[in-house]
Amino acid sequence: MAKKERGGTFFVVPAYNEGQVIAETVRPLVAAGYSVVVVDDGSSDDTATKLADAGVHYVRHPQNLGQGAALQTGARYALGEGAAYVVHFDADGQHSLESMEGLLDMLMGGDVDVALGSRFLRREDRAAVPRARRLLLKGAVIVNGLLTGLWLSDAHNGARAMTRWAAEQIELKENGFAHATEILQQIHAKGLRYVEGPTRIHYTEYSTFKGQKATGAINILIDLILRRLLK
Repeated sequence: MAKKERGGTFFVVPAYNEGQVIAETVRPLVAAGYSVVVVDDGSSDDTATKLADAGVHYVRHPQNLGQGAALQTGARYALGEGAAYVVHFDADGQHSLESMEGLLDMLMGGDVDVALGSRFLRREDRAAVPRARRLLLKGAVIVNGLLTGLWLSDAHNGARAMTRWAAEQIELKENGFAHATEILQQIHAKGLRYVEGPTRIHYTEYSTFKGQKATGAINILIDLILRRLLK
């Protein structure tokens, strides 16, 4: 991505009690010239203090609402600031700038509206996924396809990049982790053009502890299935 385009690209980073790693997570994004919006989702730790001199746009929820709500708040803020592209980036350090720039490059030609990260397009990325999570995600891909109409290689990858127009079309109502499926439902329902791109997820002890547990993912899928059946 050309340097002049980076300021128009906003990385939206939802953060809840991420004081331990948040400064390190956003530092390379800011250094590369991107605009960064950190949505502090009601943290009770020193997340705000760690961001005091980080050069980011800081937005705070007075109470914890969930990652979906934080992403929606961040997208609205970015669009209000004139964002040309909106990128979803995890606060725990799992995502790499290199992977996200690969997704952004896919948007540059104007042929797609949304670029979705996948851990299963390259052998080395697949190998980095813990075996138990890999098996769970294979099942989630099938359920997600049935629920959303989008048959992807990866089900719940938080790495996403979208054009301004696509970001304007997506309105998240699911405050928690179920927003990942809701985004795909809206991409399908609104006819947004999408593509998958390879992403490497860095599973550290910290990110594994902080992230969504396997049981939580199963509960989300069950909840979404029940809602669909009861409609």
